Amino acid sequence: MERRPLSFYVLTAFFALFILFLYGPTITIGILSFQGPGGGLTFPMQGVSTYWFHDLFQEQAVGDIWGAFRRSLVLGLMVMVTTVVVAVLGGLAFRKRFAGSGALFYLIIASLVIPSILISLGVGLIFSQMGWKIHWATSGFGAQLTWTLPFGLLIMFAVFNRFDPSYEEAARDQGATAWQTFRHVVLPMIAPSLIGVALFGFTLSYDEFARTLLTAGSYNTLPLEIFGMTTNVTTPVIYALGTLTTLFSFLIIAVFMLSVVIVNRRRARHGSDAGKGV
Repeated sequence: MERRPLSFYVLTAFFALFILFLYGPTITIGILSFQGPGGGLTFPMQGVSTYWFHDLFQEQAVGDIWGAFRRSLVLGLMVMVTTVVVAVLGGLAFRKRFAGSGALFYLIIASLVIPSILISLGVGLIFSQMGWKIHWATSGFGAQLTWTLPFGLLIMFAVFNRFDPSYEEAARDQGATAWQTFRHVVLPMIAPSLIGVALFGFTLSYDEFARTLLTAGSYNTLPLEIFGMTTNVTTPVIYALGTLTTLFSFLIIAVFMLSVVIVNRRRARHGSDAGKGV
C-alpha cells in the first residue's frame, strides 16, 4: 500500500477543522435546544427534553414567530418564481449579442459587490422619497431581487453558453413552432438548472437579513424576528427555533434535489418530444 505524503494529513486536518467551524455552531444550537425546563443559553446542559420545542408552539411574550415565518415563506416563493422567470428570459436574451449587452451584464452583477446594507438603505430611501409604503412584499421584495437575480442570471448564462442550438434546429425542421421548441426541447434540457436557480432564489431570500433590514416595514421576516429575539429572549426557545428553521432549510434542499433526480430520470426515460402538438 502506497504511503500517503505528510501534505495529505495536513490538508485532511485543515478540512476537518473547516467542517467543524462550518457546522459546529449549528450543532451546538441543536444540542442546547434539547435542554430541560430549567436550561439556559450556555453549557452545561440542564437535563434533556423537548420542552422548548413544545414551548415554541405556545404564545410567546416577545415576537411573532409564526407570522414572521409565513411572511418569509411567501416572500421566498415570490422571489423564487420571479428569479426563475427573469433568469430564463435573461439567459435567452443574452444568447445573441446586442447593443449594450456588455454594460448591462456588469450592471446586473454589480449589486453582488455592493454592501447589502447600502442596497437596503437605498431601496428604503427611494420608497420614502416616492411616498410609497415600505413593506416586506414590495420594497423588501425588490431589495431581495437585487441579491437573487444576479445569481440566477449567472447560472442561466452558463447553461445557455453550453447549450447546443442544433437541437432547436432539428425541432424546427420537424415543424415545431418557437413555443413548441422551447417547451418540448429547451425547457426539459434546462429543467435541472432551473431547479437549481429556484433553490438559490428561495434559500437566499428565506435567510436574507441585511437587504431586508430597512425594507421590511412594520412586519418582520423570520431572520429579522430572530435577531430581535436575541436581545429579549433568554431561554433555549430561541435555540429550538433555530433548530427547526435549520431542519426546514435542509428539507427544502432535499425536496429540490429530489426534484432534480425525478426530472433527470423522466428525461432519460421519455427523451425529447419536440414537434408534438401542444
